[in-house]
Amino acid sequence: MPPDSILVLLAQGLGAGLSPWAPGTLASLLFLLLWWPLARLSRPRYLLVVLLVAAAGVPLCGLASQALGVHDAGSVVWDELGGLLLALAVVPRHLAWGLAGFAVFRFFDVLKPGPVGWVDLHLNGGLGIVLDDLVAGALALAVLLLVRAAWRRRASRPL
Repeated sequence: MPPDSILVLLAQGLGAGLSPWAPGTLASLLFLLLWWPLARLSRPRYLLVVLLVAAAGVPLCGLASQALGVHDAGSVVWDELGGLLLALAVVPRHLAWGLAGFAVFRFFDVLKPGPVGWVDLHLNGGLGIVLDDLVAGALALAVLLLVRAAWRRRASRPL
């Protein structure tokens, strides 16, 4: 197997992106299994992992895109890992928060509203492939932070 084939397989989430049904969604769901142990890290270490995933993703997704001959091929899901991890960067390590982060991240990643769509349309190569998912992850993170703040505010009110 040529070295670039191994890198393409890695960009495809070790095969998760080859699913005929919603590869990005399936891969993101599987990536929750990676988030679970990573969520135990200190916040600086966790954010370092997100940065490393994103930084590695730019050349990795760019190479996979070239090898497959398709910009941002649906089977390339490494970028979903970075976006999902960013979305879940400051939420509690709890299944409900993980699933909520997954759902909100996928909402922004699939529908590509506002800045997500702009990045998707205007940036090419590995940078564009990764950055639109990071923007989707950042928007999902903002939504989760608002939900968490509202939840805390409501819980602190006396009955």
